Amino acid sequence: MIEIKQISKSFAENLVLDNVSYLFERGKTNLIIGESGSGKTTLLRSLIGLNKIDSGQVLFDGRDFHNLKIKDKRKLRQEIGMLFQKGALYDYMTVEENILFPLTMFTNQGNEEKIERVNECLKRVNLTNSNKLLPSELSGGMTKRVSIARAIVMNPQYLLCDEPNSGLDPKTAIIIDNLIQEITIENNITTIVNTHDMNSVMEIGERIAYLYKGKLSWQGTKEELINTKNKELNDFVFASKLFKRLKK
Repeated sequence: MIEIKQISKSFAENLVLDNVSYLFERGKTNLIIGESGSGKTTLLRSLIGLNKIDSGQVLFDGRDFHNLKIKDKRKLRQEIGMLFQKGALYDYMTVEENILFPLTMFTNQGNEEKIERVNECLKRVNLTNSNKLLPSELSGGMTKRVSIARAIVMNPQYLLCDEPNSGLDPKTAIIIDNLIQEITIENNITTIVNTHDMNSVMEIGERIAYLYKGKLSWQGTKEELINTKNKELNDFVFASKLFKRLKK
């Protein structure tokens, strides 16, 4: 699990995260929702040190990330898989080389063992035999699946996903949602998903945190979300036609 305690983060005079505390549970898809500028991406980046927090704690199964020594931070980062919004694949590398990259950087495995692991991950995301393709040859959905394969190649304990359905059609988005949830359950990992997609919320949202102007404004399940009395959350959620139908 990942627990955050009283996290605050400012950029110049702009307070982006304001005393946020929350527990992200292991083996579940934990969703963070909120309007653009609510602090979702800043929070995700703060978890892994891409943003240095002003105050508070980030605990990975009790390990306070921001107070670890550099070598211990590096070790912990090897337990974290990151799925970036646009995939962040290296254009000049093949699919195989992109997925190999973390294994080459962080392990002493032999080439045969590494290739075997790459193929296992490609099979898991239903992209067997796509090893030699370049990112330019992939569809949007394939790009996200390769990115997932790279994120899980190190057998992470934690999986962080920033807007994984951005730019995808609804059918492909559901495939990506289900894949993330299946991997979470199969490997009993702590998964955090930043999203503004209400379809994703209803598809895989087991635990949901709503950020409003940098504060944790609401938390609960997708079932509780439908009947929430939180005005700002209602305004955000029921802007979606899907939720307007559910509300009736």
